[in-house]
Amino acid sequence: MTKSATLTVQQWGNSLAVRIPAAVARSARFRVGQPVEVSAQDSNILVKALGEPKLTLAQKLAAFDPAVHSGEVMATGLVGNEVL
Repeated sequence: MTKSATLTVQQWGNSLAVRIPAAVARSARFRVGQPVEVSAQDSNILVKALGEPKLTLAQKLAAFDPAVHSGEVMATGLVGNEVL
């Protein structure tokens, strides 16, 4: 289902901005943190999703499983100045 909205361009610092309404964002399957490409085509602006949203540190820590990700990384013995 295609959603549309009539919006007003606003000043945001030295740039211009338009908020994407929730219904339009859901229709485009946009999510917070998702990388997008913005391009101008004549008098039109195209906003295109580039991939999955990047995880926040809190999301990465929540997904961390010590049973899977902990322990020594190197499987070799001590070398050089480590040998005392």
